[in-house]
Parts: sequence; C-alpha cells; structure tokens
Amino acid sequence: MTASDYLCLAPLIIIACTPIVIMLTISVVRNYQVVFGFSLIALAAAFASVFYIMPLTPHPLGVLFLFDGYGAFFLGLIITASLLITLLSHSYNYLQSDKEEYFIILFIATLGASILVVANHFISFFIGIETLSVSLFILIAYRRSRDYSIEASVKYLVLASVSSAFLLFGMALIYAACGTMSFNGIGLILATAKTFPLIVTVGFGMMIVGVGFKLALVPFHMWTPDVYHGAPAPVTAFIASVSKAAVMAVLLRFFFAIKGFQNIPIFTVISVIAILTMFVGNFLAVREKNIKRILAYSSIANLGYLLITLLTGSNEGVNSAIFYIISYVVTTLGAFGIISLLSQSSHDTDQLESYRGLFWRQPWLAAVFTLTLLSLAGIPLTSGFMAKFYIVFAGLKSDLIAIVISLIINSVIGLYYYLRIINTLFATGDNEKLPEVSFSGHLVLGMIALVILWLGLFPGSLVDAIAQYSILR
Repeated sequence: MTASDYLCLAPLIIIACTPIVIMLTISVVRNYQVVFGFSLIALAAAFASVFYIMPLTPHPLGVLFLFDGYGAFFLGLIITASLLITLLSHSYNYLQSDKEEYFIILFIATLGASILVVANHFISFFIGIETLSVSLFILIAYRRSRDYSIEASVKYLVLASVSSAFLLFGMALIYAACGTMSFNGIGLILATAKTFPLIVTVGFGMMIVGVGFKLALVPFHMWTPDVYHGAPAPVTAFIASVSKAAVMAVLLRFFFAIKGFQNIPIFTVISVIAILTMFVGNFLAVREKNIKRILAYSSIANLGYLLITLLTGSNEGVNSAIFYIISYVVTTLGAFGIISLLSQSSHDTDQLESYRGLFWRQPWLAAVFTLTLLSLAGIPLTSGFMAKFYIVFAGLKSDLIAIVISLIINSVIGLYYYLRIINTLFATGDNEKLPEVSFSGHLVLGMIALVILWLGLFPGSLVDAIAQYSILR
C-alpha cells in the first residue's frame, strides 16, 4: 500500500470509521444532536476527500478497485445524496427511540454503495452489493412498531437473498469460462473470441436476474411498491436514489468492459426488459392512490429508460446515463424529501388525499413538489426534460428506434399520474393537519429546486464535465 492508495481510499475509510465512532460514543452517552452533527461533518469530509482523488486518477487498487474519474464522480454523487438524506432524517427520527443507531446503518449502507461505484472485480462487486442490501433490511424495518415496515423488510430480505444467489451463480459461470473475475480481464478474454461462449451468456443472464432485482426491472419488480410503502420515508429516498445509482454505476462499468451490447442474445434480452419495464411501471402507477407507491412504479419506469444507455455502446450513451442518474437522484430526493418532512411520528403522510390543497397551506412545499413531479415527467425547463432528451439523442444515434419510441410513449403515459398529483396539490377541500417543516428541511428543498432548474436551463456546463468521466475514453 502506497500513500496514493490510502489517499484514494480516504472517502471509504471516513465512511467506514464513522459508524465505529458513533457506536463508541453512544456506548458512553446518548446525544442525538451530537451524533447528527458528527454525521454531517463526516459526510462533508468524505465528500471533500473525493477532490484529492482526481489528480491521481486513473488509479487501480490491486485488482478489486479502480479509482478513475467515473468512480470519483459517482462517489461524490452518492455522498452528497447521503448527506441530504441525513438532513431530511433529522426531524423524522427525533421522536424515535434508539434513534442514534439509524445513522450507523445509514453509513454502512453508504459504504456498500461507495464500494460498488469503484468496484472492478466480482469480489468487490458482491461485497458492495451485499453490504448495501443487508443494511437496507435493517433500515426498512427501522420503525419496528409498524407492522407493514416489518412485512416490507421480510419481503426484501427473502427476495434479495434469492437474487443474490442468482448473481453469485452467474459470476461463477463467467469465472469458469474466463478464468478471471476482473472486469477488464473478462473483457480482454471475450474480445479475442468471435462470439460469447454459451456459458458466459447464461452466466450474464443469471446476473441480469440478480441486478434486475436491485434495480426493480420487470419482471423482478414485485417487491418495489410494498417496500417503498413500508419503509420510513427517508429510507425510501435512499433506496430510490443512492441504491439505484450505485447499482446502475457498476452495471454500466461491467457492461461496457465486456462490450455486452455486441452480443445479440444479451442485447435482445435487455431490449425486451427495457420496454416491459417502461410500460409496466407506468401502467401500474396510473391506478395507485398512495404517493409512495406511485413513485415506486415511477422509479421502475425510469430504470427502463436508463437501460437504453446500456445498448448504445457509445460515449454518448454513457454520458447521457450519468446525466440522467444525476437528475433522477436529485428529483427523487426532492419528492421523497417532502414526504419525509410532512410525515408524522406515528405514520408517513403518503396518501394522495393528504396533500389536497397543500398549495393553500404551504405554497413553498407545493411549488417544490410540483417542480419535482414536472421533472420526473420530463417537462421542459427541468432537469428531467434534458435527461430524457440526451437519452433519446443517444438512442437515435445508435438506431434504437423502437426503444426510443417506447420511451416517448411512456413519457406521455407518465404525465397522467404526475398531473393527477399536481392537481391534488392545488385543489380545495378538507385535509389533515400537517407538521411544520424545519429550517434544514427548507434548505434541502431549496438546494434541490435550484439544481433541477439549473440542469434544465443550463445543462451545458455539467454535460461538458461529464464528458471527462466517460468509461470508454
């Protein structure tokens, strides 16, 4: 290990050491404000350390990790999202007993996501995804007084265990054929073959099952609405943003390393999954009346849009994926952030009718919520519009006409249920009393609204920056 190795590991070391310090602290005395403040400082330090990695990139750390611009970029995104979720969790967990332990598990989940985005080997891939998954079991059931939270956690536990078995078996088949578990090593071996060996195709198919569960792709999406509904609102925000971004980041790295888009069976399977994921996610959202479940189905459809970038096989595809992930993470944090800030200590405020007339009571929150929904729908002047535009552009350039048409059709379908929520926000009628939002909550929502508008109005600066992080350069 050299000084450069330790410097590259600094974000992971900070994130890994923080829960240990918190455990030692609460073993002496419990002070929620101290633990909360220390968590914010630790995440800010981890984010700052990412900038020290940039001059060293690309920097392989053994065979397990690759600290390049792509990985550093996603590290920054994940740490920033975790910081915002920590701020949103402050008032939400304040009345909860044993509330300090929440931050311990949140940091461990962030560590698993951080390992994923710099993974360059099946071992680090599996360690990262399991660290993330096991932490999510606990976070989903953290409000253990709620029966539906326990039910959601058990569902996630069982299905995640099955999907991990598929993922591990798929890795084993690819290792048996290639004799290496390094992404680059597998790519080099497959590059010398005219076609993928059958065992590699089968292995990758089994990996699609495992990763498809983590990303909630059809037909592996059944758990999503129940888990989103049962989990505490800040945890749902973490699952929908950090978890999805980390898994998508490692999938992009692996898929482009082995050039999976050149294999006809794999290309066909992912194309079918992408189209089904778009349509199923949007059509199921139309019939829902629970906002968390609507956003759950919306997230399914959004991952279907993202799959298009895997099939492009181009720099434009990777760059559009990165931009879309940024927009999706920010917008999703905004939507679930409002749900978190308006939720009660006994239950989440997630019924559509609970938000009736929100504009007439708290216009600022209604305005931000409307902005996030318009961005998810892909309306111009928002980041969501530009994100879909870049995916459509990359898809058309790669002649993915049928899938791009599916994206456009599904964007129209999605507009229906987004506008239904917006209509409720501006309607009049009886509604339940909602809590006041803290200053930190308003601060987070303000930052999210600014980013959504900035990326929608002036995307060029970020697009130019993203071009430097393409994994195909």
